[in-house]
Amino acid sequence: MTADTPTTADIDLIQRILPHRYPFLLVDRVRDIEPFKSAVGLKNVTVNEPHFQGHFPGVPIMPGVTIVEAMAQTAAVMVGVSADLADKNFLVYFMGIDSCKFRRKVGPGDVLELHVTATRGKPGAKVWKFDGRAEVDGELACECSFTAMMDLPTSPPGEAG
Repeated sequence: MTADTPTTADIDLIQRILPHRYPFLLVDRVRDIEPFKSAVGLKNVTVNEPHFQGHFPGVPIMPGVTIVEAMAQTAAVMVGVSADLADKNFLVYFMGIDSCKFRRKVGPGDVLELHVTATRGKPGAKVWKFDGRAEVDGELACECSFTAMMDLPTSPPGEAG
């Protein structure tokens, strides 16, 4: 982290940090990054997303697990920006999801605001814990706590280390 650490991440920076790509890249922008502490991700929900074909035909509802994944991706971007991990083959793995509650349906046309706050973890730590809240127009859609392991490989995936 430096004085030049960005407080936002556009889709280009997000893709330099996260390995996820369509159809599993679930955050479009991250703003209000407070290094190693918190951030707000934005996910523009569109009818073109593949999960809406089967969840549910005629009544498209974003699966709750994808909302939680979007919060986790927001947290990973916050840590990645804070630790200057763009282009460094940064991987993150779920370790646990706790106290998850869904409060509102999310569907096409909604903009998810993904508020994440680190409750455990510090620069260089492998295990982090976060509190997350997903909102649409200020209304709570989902809340949970989750634990993730941050992994910075010494060589790119698929290459011998």
